[in-house]
Amino acid sequence: MNQKEQTLGLEDIQRIVDGWISGTGAGYFSPLTNTAILAEECGEVASIMARRYGDQRAKDSDRISDRALADEMADVLWVLCALANQTGISLTEAFRNNLAKKNVRDSERFS
Repeated sequence: MNQKEQTLGLEDIQRIVDGWISGTGAGYFSPLTNTAILAEECGEVASIMARRYGDQRAKDSDRISDRALADEMADVLWVLCALANQTGISLTEAFRNNLAKKNVRDSERFS
């Protein structure tokens, strides 16, 4: 199975991020540093969104490639997984709990 055909769940992604950081990388940055990096990466996503879909327009010298938004979103996911790993949070479990909360809280909200 090649990389494109492989389905990855959040647990898989968290494990891959941990393996890379612990092996190939230089180890985890501090949680505070990773929080700042997460904010930076979210800002890069916001910048692309503002220029591609909002009222701001990119300068000719700053043309946004088709893959830039996907790459920046993947950077957000990477750092979020690193933070989850550092704090002992399963994003799969957190997502399930969050979805259950939304299903109760918002069950009639959009009817």
